[in-house]
Amino acid sequence: MKDKDLGILLDDILSGHRMTVAEAESLMKIKDRRMWDIAAAADEIRERRAGEVVTYVRNQNIHVTNICRNLCNFCAFGKPPSDSEAYLFNKESIKESARLAKKRNVTEICLLSGVHPDFDVESYENILRWILEEAPGVDIHTMSPDEISHAAKMSGISTKEVLERVISAGLGTLQGTGAEILVDDVRKVICPSKVSTAEWARIIKEAHSLGLKSTSTIMYGSVDTEKDRAEHLSVLREIQDETHGFTELVPLPYLHLNTRLYERGLAPAGATGRTDLLFFAVSRLFLDNFDNIQISWGKVGLKFTQLGLMAGGNDLGGTMFADEVSTDAGGKDSDFFNPEEMKRIAEDIGRTLSQRNTKYQLIG
Repeated sequence: MKDKDLGILLDDILSGHRMTVAEAESLMKIKDRRMWDIAAAADEIRERRAGEVVTYVRNQNIHVTNICRNLCNFCAFGKPPSDSEAYLFNKESIKESARLAKKRNVTEICLLSGVHPDFDVESYENILRWILEEAPGVDIHTMSPDEISHAAKMSGISTKEVLERVISAGLGTLQGTGAEILVDDVRKVICPSKVSTAEWARIIKEAHSLGLKSTSTIMYGSVDTEKDRAEHLSVLREIQDETHGFTELVPLPYLHLNTRLYERGLAPAGATGRTDLLFFAVSRLFLDNFDNIQISWGKVGLKFTQLGLMAGGNDLGGTMFADEVSTDAGGKDSDFFNPEEMKRIAEDIGRTLSQRNTKYQLIG
């Protein structure tokens, strides 16, 4: 793309033009200093939509199990039941983790686990109830569309019935995970056992129709192309047009260590810094119906997280306290993010830090 053409496109976007997939693809391919122009435009849009506040949620992850039916090629966390490192928390362990979360004054408990092959809807209902017994009032943020689909099959009921039952059991918000790349040719390589793009979108829209809010995610930088990433954003934008149910986009760069994709020579050693920064910025420019773009500090590190806040990002995610999914794949410093450090990072770029809840309502 010529400099003149880029300038015209960015001016048009700032004036309200809705980007096309081809335009997003072209911006993600830029490999020179013009990337800073894209980041600056994204930062301007961020200011209009989210203001000067950098948000975070006080949350804790609970990894109930690493046993997974999918064993995706990009993942270093999931294990088969026979693996010597496989684990499954019992009732008391889950309740103990919930009690610890309550002591830490979290507003959100995020369950990040494998899709256990034996879990049905009752399994998820029990876990939700155990947690709420120990931490009443907390938002339990869990269950991807893939988990909803699996629970429905195991219980012989519809996905809508699963959603209704887990809502009744205490589900607060749905995880928009398992999306990876919403392009089926890519999914066949990186996560062949997961639901299709159409099924992921259907379940997300079904959840939104029942009043559930959800995150949306993307895992980029493995075997996907810039076009695939743009197509993924287009799927999310179309869903948001219809349901307005997404709270944010969470870009998740592929972490390569200990993953089968990398070990088999099918994927590079993760996304580069250029790829990360351009994806943050282009996502902000493309997703004109999203208010919030989260920078995943456990994936990109704290210094690059600050740069992400200057390229369209407005949210730091959560305190987490633990993220085995990232650490197993080589993520550094991905266990706990102290709000005092968050404040230092935000104020260093002239912005203020505010705590939010899972649905982006400010606290205090």
